Amino acid sequence: MNCPSALRRARTKIVATLGPATTSEEMIAGLAKAGASVLRINMAHGTLEEHSIQVDRIRKVSRELKLPLAILIDLAGPKIRLGELPGGAMELRAGQQVRLARAATPGANYELSTTYPALVDELNVGDRVLLADATVSLLVDEKKQDYVVCEVLNPGLVRSRQGVNLPGAKLSLKALGEGDRRAAQWGIDVGADYVGLSFVRSPADVLELKNLLREGGSRAKVVAKIEKPEALAQLADVVAAADGVMVARGDLGAEIDLAEVPLAQKRIIAECNRQQRPVIVATQMLESMQRSKWPTRAEVTDVANAVLDGCDACMLSGETAIGQFPCEAVAIMQRVALATEARFRDLPPPPPPEGMLDGIKQITQAVVLGAERIARALDAKLLVVVSRSGATALATSQRRGFTPVIGLSGDDVTMRQMCLYWGVIPLAGAPVDDLKGAKDYVHEWTAQSDLLRPGDCVVLVAGTGVKSGSHNLVEVHQV
Repeated sequence: MNCPSALRRARTKIVATLGPATTSEEMIAGLAKAGASVLRINMAHGTLEEHSIQVDRIRKVSRELKLPLAILIDLAGPKIRLGELPGGAMELRAGQQVRLARAATPGANYELSTTYPALVDELNVGDRVLLADATVSLLVDEKKQDYVVCEVLNPGLVRSRQGVNLPGAKLSLKALGEGDRRAAQWGIDVGADYVGLSFVRSPADVLELKNLLREGGSRAKVVAKIEKPEALAQLADVVAAADGVMVARGDLGAEIDLAEVPLAQKRIIAECNRQQRPVIVATQMLESMQRSKWPTRAEVTDVANAVLDGCDACMLSGETAIGQFPCEAVAIMQRVALATEARFRDLPPPPPPEGMLDGIKQITQAVVLGAERIARALDAKLLVVVSRSGATALATSQRRGFTPVIGLSGDDVTMRQMCLYWGVIPLAGAPVDDLKGAKDYVHEWTAQSDLLRPGDCVVLVAGTGVKSGSHNLVEVHQV
């Protein structure tokens, strides 16, 4: 039974991306100890064999630390990339004309190819093409059978395999291509807890992945990445179809006006809060920490604002995948979230949810609402939730109470999926079928710290078995 250091962590969860800087068991353990509870595997890089090794290492570290860790595999999606460039890079000058060709001619000057040959057919005169994380922009001036002629509007250096964004263009690419289907099947085989779907355009994209996972016998939850204007146009329906959402600001900032990204982030978070869906804010949160031990003031403010907006988790990408200070980045994010959340104690409780959370009954929803209010009124030190599927733990999380929530379940998948739920601390090993045993287990666990003192209250939410499938019991225990 591990020491309950998690009780001193931020309620906002941290997703850390693994990469060349964090491949070893020691680094994975370092990320977990610093505060990461979800580890992301980016399927756009590396091989399935390499990813399988990472999964094994994560599970081993989780067992050794006696700390549940969730695995999020992030599908690459229909990302269009540049082909190989002569010498690996090309400097583009303002006003210069370049070709985007179906297949680049070897040695041809200022001719670019892409990983999507049909792009030539689907671009039209007047379309914009963004390269190098949207720092270089082109305008389509002329269209031929096997290439389009573009004028360079914003100059800069482009490199082989960099991403291509096409704001406003309507492409026939599927959100779930064959490569992503193979990656999803691999995720089923290795027992991934969450699967991120890139470039979602409609609820149908999300449901397609869900069906694929269920047909394979997986209980993995689908995280819809919002990075296309089509998804923003159907935001409520996309959120309803998904199990969770990611504000993927990298490609979103290239697909819509950069100035609109902050308000889009707030809108997405608000919709997810309304529908009780976990939401992750991602991309460049502590970008400078790839090379520096300290973030900028603007980055710290960005993390704090995401927490204040109501996100469930913040994500680190290059900071932990290729950065020089991965564990330090997690620790800084943890500090910022903790400092920001101290403000929540003074806020009034959120209003009751407008609708019912999927997989949860009306009785359970009412009990969760009452338990959170009781915990707040008594200034309880803990709110313990016994949750077999995790739905009750998620409903409790979405109440955004300041009381730490301990999630108990006899199911390993449920325990790991709780790692993404705001404010929920999954505690493995409790005898959940025996309420007295579960309470004794939690008491013994907290006894390893000075958290509970005589007179402190603990609120328990569970089911009596009288009403099948419902949590119909709230108990208050005083130490």
